[in-house]
Amino acid sequence: MPPILKKILKFLLLAPLLVLIANCSSNRDWRSATREPAGIAPDPATTSEAVLQVYGASAWGWRGWFAIHTWIAAKPSGESSYTVYEVIGWREYSGRPVLRIAKDYPDRHWFGEKPELLVSHQGEGVDQLIDAVEQAALSYPWKTEYKVFPGPNSNTFTAWVAKKVPE
Repeated sequence: MPPILKKILKFLLLAPLLVLIANCSSNRDWRSATREPAGIAPDPATTSEAVLQVYGASAWGWRGWFAIHTWIAAKPSGESSYTVYEVIGWREYSGRPVLRIAKDYPDRHWFGEKPELLVSHQGEGVDQLIDAVEQAALSYPWKTEYKVFPGPNSNTFTAWVAKKVPE
């Protein structure tokens, strides 16, 4: 087969794939994507017992084809809000730690992607688990480092905490 014909065939085979990637990488603007709660977590205003949950949602853009972003949400007994523990890579660009521990919605959409509840503990004994999660998060060794692949990333963080608190 002549070399020019091979090039044309390669182009014809690859062109649709390249168009698909370009169109699916994300036509959405991340700034306008919803970050509202999904209504999965127990309402802290009406739930007095401790709640500990792990969530995952498709990663932003083309990364969502291969990966999910994971995070941990905790509400100790009697608290009126959740604390969210997560690693967010783009915080590194502004010189901030990638580890974020903050009061937030536990089940908020991840830039438009609806979260899925992966693990849930509620009630007796959960306050001790929340204390252990807090200690594990504070001991996370890559608080200022992020790499999409092979890590450390949001999933490395969740795995670190799960290894320290296997319950």
